[in-house]
Amino acid sequence: MSAARRAPLRSPRSRAALLSAVAAAAALTLSACGSGGTSGGSGDTNFVTGADGVATAAKGERADAPDLSGKTVDGGRVDVDDYKGKVVVINVWGSWCPPCRAEAKNFETVYQDVKGKGVAFVGINTRDTGTGPARAFEKEYGISYPSLYDPTGKLMLRFKKGTLNPQAIPSTLVLDRQGRIAARTLQALSEENLRAMLAPVLAEK
Repeated sequence: MSAARRAPLRSPRSRAALLSAVAAAAALTLSACGSGGTSGGSGDTNFVTGADGVATAAKGERADAPDLSGKTVDGGRVDVDDYKGKVVVINVWGSWCPPCRAEAKNFETVYQDVKGKGVAFVGINTRDTGTGPARAFEKEYGISYPSLYDPTGKLMLRFKKGTLNPQAIPSTLVLDRQGRIAARTLQALSEENLRAMLAPVLAEK
């Protein structure tokens, strides 16, 4: 009888643990490698989204990027504000994210081509529980530009609602030379699409 009485006590706890795990997995699925929001949505905007999935803002409608500074995956420090005067490509990624893996080499290829033309690349590594997997990712794909280490997504949450904010992993933003958000996409990019996203901002005077 004592065993029979104990069984129902274990069962609800097991079910609760299972439900908790399922809920956590569902939340991760929505916000990671998908279109689930991480910064509260974009709100009412005047942005134009093209057929390629890239949303753009006219010069007079652009919001300043928030403070994006801190430690990098390799132990250094980066402050995106230091790159004002350059066009900056911001790529939000995680080592666990298949679309991030698919686009990684494309970013490095384009970076090598444009880094001498007044363009900087900065990654934001998120949802990795340690820097080890992130460093391994960078080594595997030959990533040579720095990435801020943002395991809990705090940097992403600094973007204001109603701006072209990163709402998925991967997300890519292009900042103009004044540090304002000119373009955003919430999907993995081919080399061709990354170049096409960057070109109009780079051409601005």
